[in-house]
Amino acid sequence: MQTMNADPDSNVALLQAAAGLARAAAGVLARSTSSRRNLALESAADALLAGMPAILAANQLDLANVQASAAFQDRLLLTEERVAAMVQGLRDIAALGDPLDRVLAEWTRPNGLRISRVPQPIGVIGMIYESRPNVGADAAALAIKSGNAILLRGGSEGFHSGHAIHAAIEAGLSAAGLPKAAVQIAPTTDRNFVAAMLGASGLIDLIIPRGGRGLVERVQREARVPVLAHAEGLNHLYVHEDADFVMARRILANAKMRRTGVCGATETLLIDRAIAPDLLPALIGDLAALGCDFRADDAAREIVPDLPLACPQDFDTEWLDAILNVKIVDGVDDALAHIAAHGSQHTDAIITENADIAETFLKSIGSAVGLWNASTQFCDGAEFGFGGEIGIATGHVQARGPVGVEQLTTFRYIIRGAGQVRP
Repeated sequence: MQTMNADPDSNVALLQAAAGLARAAAGVLARSTSSRRNLALESAADALLAGMPAILAANQLDLANVQASAAFQDRLLLTEERVAAMVQGLRDIAALGDPLDRVLAEWTRPNGLRISRVPQPIGVIGMIYESRPNVGADAAALAIKSGNAILLRGGSEGFHSGHAIHAAIEAGLSAAGLPKAAVQIAPTTDRNFVAAMLGASGLIDLIIPRGGRGLVERVQREARVPVLAHAEGLNHLYVHEDADFVMARRILANAKMRRTGVCGATETLLIDRAIAPDLLPALIGDLAALGCDFRADDAAREIVPDLPLACPQDFDTEWLDAILNVKIVDGVDDALAHIAAHGSQHTDAIITENADIAETFLKSIGSAVGLWNASTQFCDGAEFGFGGEIGIATGHVQARGPVGVEQLTTFRYIIRGAGQVRP
């Protein structure tokens, strides 16, 4: 392991060497059979399960070195259940259909040429992520399944956990006869290695950042490589005046408090003025009993006077903690205006029994994921049937929403002729 503040040139050399090996491995993966890639995933899952004691011990070492909030520690924490979920995630991805062995479209031209559009791996992916060690396992599995090589750079706080997980992935690749260089992890915690990744035009084909605003903004600002951005989850739950009150209470409790440190957690409650006097006290009581704190506008505090007053910047804050913003709105247009001004186009939901209002909301938000009468915490690749995700893309090109195996492919054209020449 290299330490912080190493020579920038040494990090460039490390990155260039790793990228060269990854490029060669990507070529092998792209030509490999689906059964061989699936064997790698199943074998890696077996290695993760067998290596659980070592992984948990490495995670405890990381936790001992971190002084952070409870929510941050929860994101970093690995338990037997979470490792078992990683194992199942790899098996679920292995069970998916082959994203490469299919035809996206085909047609025949008047001259007899038969043209097919077929999937193709992106090539070499650079994944930069923070806090959550399981992201490395998910990203590696999705890359292998889709025929891509990947360079992982997790946060320094999860260094030991990340390397313990990576050892299991390497074991799976070796068991399947695939190159271990298909999945590599940064050997250093030096931030200059990230800089080297961002400047690796021609060596890395796509950078995917997954973390807080600071990380994503830095990647977008400095990268000379295409970026598939995962923006922060400034997610809203809008309770319309035609909502079912029992449903609204159940969904909000889950959307905010199931896991407060994930990007799909609701950060702001918007509730119609017409029902707020009857419903808001119950919503606040439910979440307060679960340990939630609040930041509320003046109108909400008139109904529940004990609520702390929100500052303007609170509605632009991704708390990733047991804190909920609360705002009273005057109907769907007011709710949409607030989301447009303060949201991150990640995930937003409406609770209502009015189908017309629901459709208006879903068509009007610019979010990658919109939900009707469901928790924002369903914004997750496994819940979409993708077997896992490498992130939630909020940009407007390449992919949007959970990024699974199909989103990690591009396409090319194959033309079959019978001797045609162009006149």
